[in-house]
Amino acid sequence: MKFKLFGDTDRTKELLLLLVIGGLFALSTALSNTFVNIYLWKQSGELRDIALYNLSIVCIQPVAFFIAGRLTKKIDRVIVLRIGVTILSLFYLFVLFLGEQASERLLLLGGLLGAGSGFYWLAFNVLTFEVTEPDTRDSFNGYLGVFTSLSGMVGPITSGFLISQLDKFTGYRIIFTVSLFLFFTAVVISFFLKRQKAEGKFHIWQILKSRAYNRNWARILYAHFFQGVREGTFIFLIVIWVYIISDSEFALGTFGLVQSAVSFIGYFVVSRYMNKERRKKSIFVGGLILFLSPFLFLMNVTFPLLMFYGVVISIAYPLLLVPYVSLTYDVIGRCDNAGPMRVEYIVVRELFLNAGRILSIVILLITIQFFNGDYSIPLLLPILGAGHFVIYFCVRSIRFSTLQKSDIVSNYSQNNTDREDGSRV
Repeated sequence: MKFKLFGDTDRTKELLLLLVIGGLFALSTALSNTFVNIYLWKQSGELRDIALYNLSIVCIQPVAFFIAGRLTKKIDRVIVLRIGVTILSLFYLFVLFLGEQASERLLLLGGLLGAGSGFYWLAFNVLTFEVTEPDTRDSFNGYLGVFTSLSGMVGPITSGFLISQLDKFTGYRIIFTVSLFLFFTAVVISFFLKRQKAEGKFHIWQILKSRAYNRNWARILYAHFFQGVREGTFIFLIVIWVYIISDSEFALGTFGLVQSAVSFIGYFVVSRYMNKERRKKSIFVGGLILFLSPFLFLMNVTFPLLMFYGVVISIAYPLLLVPYVSLTYDVIGRCDNAGPMRVEYIVVRELFLNAGRILSIVILLITIQFFNGDYSIPLLLPILGAGHFVIYFCVRSIRFSTLQKSDIVSNYSQNNTDREDGSRV
């Protein structure tokens, strides 16, 4: 009997297993990732150091994507997924081992996290592309967003409570250990995924150059670059800001709980009502809200204001990301040689995304180096925050021909899983 979450599809088992692995990853990162930045901040006390730590992540991550892409064309992509989770486990082992000296090894820790994330997300995105079809992508991305939001509700508030109740860094060590266990569980579950063997050469330069004549592909790449411009700085700066103003890990956990609760509702609603006709309008509305939200920081920043900001962006992200991710996969599915070169398409997409993130953090570092951060950062954030709004102007001209090339690719991958079948975010 088919599980109706994804309708009548032969790939229900793989979809569910991939959702479970994605959920475990989300829960592990929800428990720890936010607090890794705070853990290092409490040791260093310098925004510059935290920015450098995050810069090392986004610099190593595209390199890891490139290496993982080459490996994926030679070995089972499920093995690449396991390599990524193993490296992430090593990251938490190093954090636990270094203890209160972790801030002295920021670049090492950032490099490990970037490498692990690169391997994990390359494999996860490739598997997502292979096991979903045009008719199941919106549902899969929506439900993955629901799982991520649920993890975001449970993880930060649990971690914040433990840290606030226990002495010094004991709570941090406990949650990092739990994250290590969750990553191990994800590796075990990955053994139940159907093997996805790949063959062929790694034609990365061919896919890079193809944007010159494939306008849809070029537009989606530029959209990912501008997505990275916002994400690079916002992904850690807001967390640090919440902690500085509240001076409480529990308050930070509460911020995460409220934010994820709103996201949970948003992803659930969007996944139920999203269709191809509504995608671009939804991307426009979500991007506009995300563009306007940083202007709140031009006011006197307080904890209630940050909570309001968290609620606003939690409404906007599902509106933007669910259709945007699905549109991205559909564009790739209609590209030349999408079947045998899916891996390359995913890698190139991540190169543009991380290029935007690198630029964002470099601009932040230059700003705090030459200007007073208290005044310059609130002015900088609306500029960087425009990145998600620009996505709409990149993708609004994307048009597909009547030939449903993605359907051909989808059938190709289903019928040729033992041969070359190529490739979340």
